[in-house]
Amino acid sequence: MSFDIHKEKGLVWLSSPLLSDIRHGFSTRQGGVSAAPWDSLNLGVGRGDDLSAVQENYRRFCGALGVDPARPVLSKQVHETTVRVCTAADAGKGLWSQRDYTADALITNESQLPLTVFSADCGIILLYDPVRQAVGAVHAGWRGCAGGILEKAVQAMMDTFSSAPGDILAAIGPCIRQCCFETDSDVPAAMEAALGADAAPYVERRGAKYHVDLAGLNRQWLLRSGLTPDHIDDCGLCTACRPDLFWSHRKMGNARGAQVAMIALSPEEDRL
Repeated sequence: MSFDIHKEKGLVWLSSPLLSDIRHGFSTRQGGVSAAPWDSLNLGVGRGDDLSAVQENYRRFCGALGVDPARPVLSKQVHETTVRVCTAADAGKGLWSQRDYTADALITNESQLPLTVFSADCGIILLYDPVRQAVGAVHAGWRGCAGGILEKAVQAMMDTFSSAPGDILAAIGPCIRQCCFETDSDVPAAMEAALGADAAPYVERRGAKYHVDLAGLNRQWLLRSGLTPDHIDDCGLCTACRPDLFWSHRKMGNARGAQVAMIALSPEEDRL
């Protein structure tokens, strides 16, 4: 695993060396205050957990990353391919105020605006353009992956911030891996329809079922979007294999919390 593991006061989180110049992190389930079955660092809202506990969990996680816990922008994920350009008006939405949007990808070039996406098996990917000073956070489950949400997010950064794909850095966080992602033929068929022959190396038939490499497919979309291979980092961890660190919808069902990926540009004065 290329990612770094951080431990502080019971809190455990991951970061990518590729994004070491920017505030970011991938949470685990350790270090929070939520009771079972959300124990303990549940960062998913609307899952039945006490909101005050979730808010305290955000204070802890944001404190570890060095971002303002009053300002995270939470995606309202619907397994589609909408990309939202976030502004300061979105600060705190989903945690301290109501979300008035749905989006599985968030992008911004505003400082101190932590973009947040959720996972309990789906792919979560962070994007950073150090040249144009823009960031993105993408939720890419198999439906979003088949819909090309990562390509759409990169294109949105190009259109909105004049990003060049060759400048963008990407970190692929914990998700369900090929070892555990067993599916019927519908998932491979969707991937083949989207990626053609490029999908084949990431799908393996095992008897009547298929095992799908979601992280590999998301990486393929990043390459198609123009990112260079050395600008893509993958933590390699499987959410289904590590119940000590992560929640897995496949293993736990709906009685669970959610982990997040978060990224924020530093204050402008810190970048001078």
